[in-house]
Amino acid sequence: MSLLNIGMSGLSASQSSLMTTGNNIANADTAGYSRQQTVQGSKASNQYGNVFIGSGTTLADVRRVYNSYLDAQLRTATSLNSDVAAYQGQISPIDQLLSDSGTGMTGALTKFFASVQNLNAKPTDEASRQLLLSDTRALSDRFNSVSSQLNTQNNDINGNLASMADQVNKLANTVAQLNQKISELSSNGGAMPNDLLDARNETVRQLSTFIKVDVSERGSSLDLYLGSGQPLVMGNTSASLKVEPSKNDPSRSALLLDRGSSTIDITSVTTGGEIGGLLRYRSEVLDPAMNELGRLALVIADQMNSQMAQGIDKNGEFGGNLFNDINSAKLISERSIASGSNSAGSGNLNVTIKDTGKLTTSDYEVTFTSATDYYVKRSDGTSMGAFSTNTTPAPVIDGFSLSLNGGAMSAGDSFKVTPTRNAASSIQTEMTDAKRIAISAPLKAEIGAGIKSSLSIAGQPSLVTPIDNYDAAAKLEMQTAIKNSGPVKVVFNAASGGSQTYDYFDAKGVKMGSGSIVPGQSNTLNLQITMRDASGNPITDGGTPPVNKTFAVQMTVAGSPNDGDNMSISVNGAGSSDNRNGLALAGLQTKQTVDTGSASKGITLVDAYGKLIENVGSKASQAKLDTAATGTILGNAKGARDSLSGVDLDEETGNLVKYQQYYTASSQIIKAAQETFSVLINSL
Repeated sequence: MSLLNIGMSGLSASQSSLMTTGNNIANADTAGYSRQQTVQGSKASNQYGNVFIGSGTTLADVRRVYNSYLDAQLRTATSLNSDVAAYQGQISPIDQLLSDSGTGMTGALTKFFASVQNLNAKPTDEASRQLLLSDTRALSDRFNSVSSQLNTQNNDINGNLASMADQVNKLANTVAQLNQKISELSSNGGAMPNDLLDARNETVRQLSTFIKVDVSERGSSLDLYLGSGQPLVMGNTSASLKVEPSKNDPSRSALLLDRGSSTIDITSVTTGGEIGGLLRYRSEVLDPAMNELGRLALVIADQMNSQMAQGIDKNGEFGGNLFNDINSAKLISERSIASGSNSAGSGNLNVTIKDTGKLTTSDYEVTFTSATDYYVKRSDGTSMGAFSTNTTPAPVIDGFSLSLNGGAMSAGDSFKVTPTRNAASSIQTEMTDAKRIAISAPLKAEIGAGIKSSLSIAGQPSLVTPIDNYDAAAKLEMQTAIKNSGPVKVVFNAASGGSQTYDYFDAKGVKMGSGSIVPGQSNTLNLQITMRDASGNPITDGGTPPVNKTFAVQMTVAGSPNDGDNMSISVNGAGSSDNRNGLALAGLQTKQTVDTGSASKGITLVDAYGKLIENVGSKASQAKLDTAATGTILGNAKGARDSLSGVDLDEETGNLVKYQQYYTASSQIIKAAQETFSVLINSL
């Protein structure tokens, strides 16, 4: 009987090994499967006289070949690779969109300024004016198109976040259920259910493709944590992710962790996985790109409109806006977003652009400490200082000012201010009549009739006091005053002691001022012209006694005028071939009008867009390198895990033969025991 039992134990052990080997082979392609090994132990020996003889073998365990360190490496590599892959998937099309001449802004900008130059060569040509107006519409349409695609991508990210959050919830719930099953089974018999352990690890790995999780072993359970330690799975219970419009910016989805009794926003602390990659792309690339594009649109609209206001159109009137007003009531009310947690009736903020050159690509957080006091923090972490709504005029912060838009503020109310975010989508070509394009300068000078001296005009008169395009009343007053200013007559007196004086008079012959030149040289004349209203009366400052308002004009003369020589300064009329304001419009292509508040003192429009392309391009290139690097890391981590836990078919085939022979040999022991027993019975 002892020999029979020994054979039976070997037969049972070899059969278990064959089953384990077969299971390994069957699961060679099962994701997350860890190969298993049987562990045998020797049964207790029996004493026969002075010796001990073994009584067979026993199956001690079916061991799961697994290393937690290698599994953690694979999980981390999976999270990193999914992060950079999602990031690259978003940035690559945007990089191509912005850099391509057919879809980006470069071609439209170049064509627009080429049309300005073309019109400068033929200021009165109607076809050239129509071409410029057409290219202006093309420029604003291109801004709208690029902005639309960026907004579409933002909407896609919002949708993807919601879909991925659902997947995370399903996987987290599966982990919690597996925790419970494993706990129940391990507590009953002490053995660990290998297949359930593999399934749980694979579920956690799949979870890592969506979001980075920190894993902590607690007994037989795996607890999962997100972000900076927020629990996603604790034992057999799981929290859930929710995606909702952010309280600070409803156009951006926020990631919330719902723990039943409370909900916490974890958007800023979420990293890794596809969700982390999308959030990182949105904050590092998408939002700055939209802000930079919006800033570029604001600068172009502002500079063009302001310069048009300084010139005379084909009808003899001051130029109108080429693009829509950047400070319309609608636009200034849309640049601030009230927090969803603000007090009832707190209203909102009006954001008025004061200097487009000093605008940045940042967003701003405005927080009220009382009903009137607030402080401003830039999205790059810079504190802009504390201010009050009672300050008049409103302080200018990075090129914009803030004012209350209804309601009463309370301490703790906060707002997200986005001065440039939506400017590219809102820019429109306002001008519809090509004759309204102001190419001529407002003033011109002519030498008086019959002058025979060497007096010449070296530089036509220009406005030193610019027309303020932001202040409608001041703009109208100034333009009216210029129209009613002339002609102004400049009369030179006799030269004396190496200098020569001059006086200048208004249309009624009233002397307005005087100056001096050096005969024979190039001289700059600085004139203060009295401002007059539509009735021809001087415009005063309203003081006591009233003082006439003036505007400054500068021009250059050369030569040596005779005593009594004169020249007149008048307003350019309709149909003028003067193109000085057009040259100023063309000069905006190379003028440093963007980021003038920085240490570099500004860059050009073309350079600003080039900087945007460079920033996005460098990040896209880095994302490509990161994807390749993390792909290699992931492959190595998977290889390391598979080298230990994976199924090697060659090895398992060898084991199969070994255990078959083991089974056959054990059966021979049983056969020998049977034959011996039969001989013994027959002999008796």
